[in-house]
Amino acid sequence: MKPAPFKYLSPKSLEQALEMVRDEGPDAKLLAGGQSLIPAMNFRLLQPSALIDLNQIPSLSYIRPDGKGGLRIGAMTRQSSVEHDLLVREVSPLLHQTMPRIAHRQIRNRGTMGGSLVHADPAAELPVVATALRCQFKLRSLEGERWVAAQDFFVGMFTTVTGPNEILEEIAIEPTPPRTGWAFLEVARRSGDYAMAGVAAMLSLDADGRMSDARLVYLNVGDGPVETPEAVARLIGLPPEDETFAEAARIASETEIMPFGNIHATPEYQRHLAEVLTRRALAQAAERAQV
Repeated sequence: MKPAPFKYLSPKSLEQALEMVRDEGPDAKLLAGGQSLIPAMNFRLLQPSALIDLNQIPSLSYIRPDGKGGLRIGAMTRQSSVEHDLLVREVSPLLHQTMPRIAHRQIRNRGTMGGSLVHADPAAELPVVATALRCQFKLRSLEGERWVAAQDFFVGMFTTVTGPNEILEEIAIEPTPPRTGWAFLEVARRSGDYAMAGVAAMLSLDADGRMSDARLVYLNVGDGPVETPEAVARLIGLPPEDETFAEAARIASETEIMPFGNIHATPEYQRHLAEVLTRRALAQAAERAQV
C-alpha cells in the first residue's frame, strides 16, 4: 500500500524544525528513522498532513561524555552507532548489552534512539532500559527546554509527555554506580521479533554484600514500561540469594505486571516468562555486582 498524500518538509536546524512543528500543527509528524512511522503510513493507520524530516539536522546526532562520568546521546543518533560505541560499553553496560536485541541489524542502521523512545511501543526495549537506567530526556520547544525523567516520560501505550510543540533533543545517562550489576533478558519466537516478555534489572550491593538498591522494569506486559516496586522492596536489605530472587519474581509476575496476551502468548504464559526471566536476570545482576 501507499501512504495518503502529505507535505514533506526537510529542516536543516533544530530551530527551523521547531518552527515547522508550530506552524504545521498537531496533524504533522516528525520523521526520525521511520521504521515504525512509514509502515503505519503505508497501511494508512496514520495519515499526517505533513512529514517533518529530522535527518538533515546533524546537531541531533552524537554520543559524548558529559564531564561527570555519564553520557549524552543525541535523539537522532542511530541505534547501530550506540550498539558499537566503546564509550557506551564502558559507561552504560546495560544499554550496550540491550542494543543487539533490538529488531534486526537493518532496522538498527536506520532506527534512532529518540524515535524509538518517543514512539513508546510497550514491546520495545529502549523505553524499558531507559527507565531502568533512570535516564533524563531533554525536550525542546521554541519557548525553551525542559528535562523529564524516563520514569515520568512514558504515560501509556504509544504515548509520552512530549508536548505538541516539543522535540526530543537529547538523552542523558548516568554512569553505572560501583558494585552495581545489570541484566537484560527477553524471550521472542525468533531473533528480531518483538519479545513476548522481557525484563531489565539493576542491582546494587552495599559493603556487607546486601542489596541496597534494585530496579526491575518489564516490557510487553502492560501499556508501557512496567516497574514493580513491591518486588523490589522484597530485595532491599537482604543478601542476593536464589530464594529471595524467586520470591521477588513471584510477586512481580503474579501481582504487579499486567500482560494483555497476544497471538503468540497468553497472559498466563507472559506471567510465567516474567517470573523465569526475573529470577535469571537478578542472578546475573548479582554476579556482576560482586565483580
